[in-house]
Amino acid sequence: MSSIDDKINFNLTQEQKNIIFENLDEYGKLSCIKSFKVAKKIGCELKDMSAITKFMNIKITNCELGVFGNLEFLEKNEEVYSNLKNKYLKKEISCKNLWEEAKKSSLKIVGSTVKNSDIEVIYCQLGCFREKKGLKNGSKS
Repeated sequence: MSSIDDKINFNLTQEQKNIIFENLDEYGKLSCIKSFKVAKKIGCELKDMSAITKFMNIKITNCELGVFGNLEFLEKNEEVYSNLKNKYLKKEISCKNLWEEAKKSSLKIVGSTVKNSDIEVIYCQLGCFREKKGLKNGSKS
């Protein structure tokens, strides 16, 4: 996946770079959830995290909503699914809105519901994607 702003050149301080490096996993990647924490610590906007990590040759992994990565998810929560479909009236819902909805239950429950349904995540808050292209879970939705 390419970030929204691939061509941005960032002048990060060594302290900012160190914060990023300290939060990498054992594979040298930065998880979605840690990207939120790092953005706050280094004082950048969430939407710039994908471009910053790409500039540093670091990949963001393990989307909490199941768009990419290898996180384990639960089964779809039918009540959450129904609420999302009724509220948004379409299958495309922004990452930000889904994170807001997760405050009513949990990010794991909303992520599991999205991962195991026809709901598509759009406009990643970290700037990783605007819309996901391709087939979900290898099948038509």
